[in-house]
Amino acid sequence: MRLLLACEFYHPSRGGVQEVMRQLAERFVAAGHDVTVCTTRLPERDFTIHNGVKIEEFDISGNRANGLRGDTQRYVDFLKAFDGDAILIKAAQQWTFDAAWPALDTIKARKVFIPCGFSGLYEPAYQAYFKELPAILAKFDRLIFYAERYRDVDFARAHGLTKLSFLPNGASEVEFAAAPAPGIRQRLGISHDALMIITVGTPINAKGHTELAEAFAKLAPNGRSLALVLNGQWPLPPVPLPEEAESLVIVNEPPPALPVTARAFRILRRARELMMQRGFRAFAERTSLWLYHRSLWILRGMMRSLQSAAPEPFRLLRRLVSPWKPVLPPKTIDDHIADSVAQPDKIVVKTNLPRTALVEAFFAADLFVFASNIEYSPLVLFEAGAAGLPYLTVPVGNADEIVRWTRGGEVCPAEKDERGYTRVDPSVLAEHVQSLLDDHDRRRRLGAAGRAAWRQDFNWAAIAPRYEAILRGDIQSDAEMDRGSG
Repeated sequence: MRLLLACEFYHPSRGGVQEVMRQLAERFVAAGHDVTVCTTRLPERDFTIHNGVKIEEFDISGNRANGLRGDTQRYVDFLKAFDGDAILIKAAQQWTFDAAWPALDTIKARKVFIPCGFSGLYEPAYQAYFKELPAILAKFDRLIFYAERYRDVDFARAHGLTKLSFLPNGASEVEFAAAPAPGIRQRLGISHDALMIITVGTPINAKGHTELAEAFAKLAPNGRSLALVLNGQWPLPPVPLPEEAESLVIVNEPPPALPVTARAFRILRRARELMMQRGFRAFAERTSLWLYHRSLWILRGMMRSLQSAAPEPFRLLRRLVSPWKPVLPPKTIDDHIADSVAQPDKIVVKTNLPRTALVEAFFAADLFVFASNIEYSPLVLFEAGAAGLPYLTVPVGNADEIVRWTRGGEVCPAEKDERGYTRVDPSVLAEHVQSLLDDHDRRRRLGAAGRAAWRQDFNWAAIAPRYEAILRGDIQSDAEMDRGSG
């Protein structure tokens, strides 16, 4: 088959959507298909073919709710001219789907769409978007869902859409075939006998890093060393290690400062990426938040200096501002990290590991914790299971279904707010983390069950052929999740 895949970002960009589409595209190529991926142009991408997958770049950003920017007409023309067998688009609320709307009636190829959760369904800014959406979804030959019950599939059913298929996410049978050679702990500055917790997600302000950092500060070491690895795309990139493609910061040992020009370049690059991904409004909000917290950080430093230099005036100042204490802002993630590293038996690592090192970290850790605020079908839970790493997750997206399917983790209770965002109480999270850390046998049983389920059903070698069947039009039963032999 000649296939066209479309997603907002693709390799070398990293993230759940990117990883799923890369795994599918490369396996389609290995199966003998001709595959092209339409995606956003990236300055660091200096190739047009990767592992046999052709990449067609477009200078487009945004979506229909906050505005499409760039050469959308070239993309529409490209879709209309495609004379292949099938088109697969992943995720609503981003340009490769939204900009395609004018082309849908004239595309001759089979059209398949993965809605990917509808994260903005309850957002006021997306009301008009979702009012238009049912008619758009009806133009597709097939809709693929990762969850049997979630807001996207419930939306489709409520609007009478019936061409629905269900497939799970998974993890690579190549990457997770065997544990890599030890060494990642040493490079992260974590002792071999420490209990190591890891979380992964971008952007960090929506993936539960702050909640987990606060929970970690509450944990009791009970005579052991505890280490927390917070992996994600941090607002200010850490200093790169010579042997790593990405970067690492061990909070206990601040790195040497980058030259001013290098820092400015990195900040500008990150700002450009944010503008392209989320638009100017999100960029302005993030910039304002960064300046706000940076100002607080400077103010706290000045207060600490005053406390050391003039303790009596400092106590007087505290009495003067005490009536306003209830309106002071909540602690930031760096405040919670500082609370942890002040304890002698704890270490916190802020990092953005390259893919190979991240897989190493999955195998080296003792527990994966996921406290994300918004998700669809968290890929990282399947990857934890693939590594035999027990996991604790809040009930975000279809995480409870993944726990039931894989039997590799547990669910920590959490509430959802009026817009559908999951908000876990860090104290409750700390209790559940503590319980798992204190029970080695329970963690071992969960890890073994998760890896067995991954080997049987939740690997891309088993999942990709099911996508192929849908793209060919060979549809199987839609009654429930197709998990292969499971």
